[in-house]
Amino acid sequence: MRFIIYLALAIALVYVAMTVQLGKHTLVGHVRAIWHTEEVRDLKEGVKEKASPAVERLERGAKAGFHAASRDDQGSQGAAGSSAEARP
Repeated sequence: MRFIIYLALAIALVYVAMTVQLGKHTLVGHVRAIWHTEEVRDLKEGVKEKASPAVERLERGAKAGFHAASRDDQGSQGAAGSSAEARP
């Protein structure tokens, strides 16, 4: 029952944000206009420059962890298979 109420509220909020005029624009129109200003573009570019090294380190770490886990899985499967073959 709670889910239906929350869903109805979310739908109503989206409807109001897209249809009710707040001055010249709707709420969505204002957010879109703000998002395309020069200041926000500068902000996005600055965040991208500062976060880029951290994102690259995270990607390298995730790839290294994935490769290490893949090697461990293959090694344990190979060891299990060879020990099973050794037993008659």
